[in-house]
Amino acid sequence: MKHVYPVLLCGGSGTRLWPLSRKSYPKQFVPLVGQQTLFQDTAARLTGQGAGLAFQRPVVLTNADFRFIVTAQLSALQIDPMAVMIEPFGRNTAPSVLAAALYLDKVDPDALVLVAPADHVLPDTAAFHAAVAEGAKAAEQGRLVTFGITPDRPETGYGYLQLAQRPDGSGAALPLARFVEKPDLARAKVLLGQGDCLWNAGIFLFKPRDMIAAFAAHAPDLVDPVRAAVDQARPDLGLLRLDPGAWGQLRDISVDHAVMEKADNLSVVPYDGVWSDLGGWESVWREMGPDADGVALGGNATAIDCADTLLRSEAEGLQIVGIGLKNIVAIAMPDAVLVADMSRAQDVKRVVDILREKGAAQAETLPRDHRPWGWFESLALGGRFQVKRILVHPGAALSLQSHVHRSEHWVVVEGTARVTVGDEVKLLTENQSVYVPVGAIHRLENPGKLPMVMIEVQTGAYVGEDDIIRYEDVYGRQARE
Repeated sequence: MKHVYPVLLCGGSGTRLWPLSRKSYPKQFVPLVGQQTLFQDTAARLTGQGAGLAFQRPVVLTNADFRFIVTAQLSALQIDPMAVMIEPFGRNTAPSVLAAALYLDKVDPDALVLVAPADHVLPDTAAFHAAVAEGAKAAEQGRLVTFGITPDRPETGYGYLQLAQRPDGSGAALPLARFVEKPDLARAKVLLGQGDCLWNAGIFLFKPRDMIAAFAAHAPDLVDPVRAAVDQARPDLGLLRLDPGAWGQLRDISVDHAVMEKADNLSVVPYDGVWSDLGGWESVWREMGPDADGVALGGNATAIDCADTLLRSEAEGLQIVGIGLKNIVAIAMPDAVLVADMSRAQDVKRVVDILREKGAAQAETLPRDHRPWGWFESLALGGRFQVKRILVHPGAALSLQSHVHRSEHWVVVEGTARVTVGDEVKLLTENQSVYVPVGAIHRLENPGKLPMVMIEVQTGAYVGEDDIIRYEDVYGRQARE
């Protein structure tokens, strides 16, 4: 059995699936085409054994905003990561890949490292394991291996890998001739017809020492700062925070541009199975499996006399209905609705830029705010009040805190809450309530085995999330986290 260490990259905040995917909760953490999230699917795919491979505990690279989402979603799968490395700032994939290589070089220098974005769809796990096993043969010989997807259409949203020879159907790794940037439609048709070009999946397999050597040869300015960031990383509640001073010296660059396009020891494993990076709503429509009329529905959606259309409702109790639509994407969220021509799906990221310029909160944040203990969402907001719905996971607790500008009324509607207000601690069940005066030190906990839900009514001169003083917090957070 060959030991393979998965490295999951999940720090990105893609905008092409707005309004469902946003900076505060991007697509990798959303169940887009199944019951599990894309991140969970990726972690599960790279667990256990298959095709002569033994997958070890994963290493995850993400940012501070997603650290609790990562640990909670892995915990739901009973996956214990080897490390969750927190990037102080986004610096693209090159520093992330090098950090993982340096870290794992100390753990097991002879093992193989498989770097995978955490937002891809790869439903045939056995076929993918077989492809990794083929790549392992080349990686064992010191090659840097990438994976290319056999194209089935002239796609303009992906970069391409041109091979030194046409694939022979064996699945064996082949030498790479060159990288091809995302083409226009005419060029994509030519590449499809050549038969020697594959979509670049952005998945890599290598030995740590070989990747470190490639960076030393082709991007030497990154090596010392990344090494310092890893060596000076600070453990924090089971996480590993990379040193911000060293990380701040790094330039923003992808691993393709930093290393892969310059290295002369690259091999490509052709992959014929189903794959998608869900890079836009057209991809989601395709993966959802449209009916005979080309209609795909999600949530409370109804289509009447529609064709080649995607309708999704992502809000409880909100119905979306399409009549006579053709080539349309319509996505309904509690706070935003997208309606677009299917052919313009790749332009959705422009919407985010426009909304950001207008100062609209919908550009980056969702109404539901996920925290390590659960989540809350605002139901009503006025000048001097706010009404929230709050869910607390079993066994979880909010911080011991107080507020300067607001008081709070709590009403439990599901489950049991343990409430601390000042020196008093008591249990509340459904239909029971408590009042928290301005300035009172308080805490909310869920001692039960089921989620606890409550309604919170805030009143006061200011009801912003930064009106909080923390005295104790099991998650080590500062204000507003």
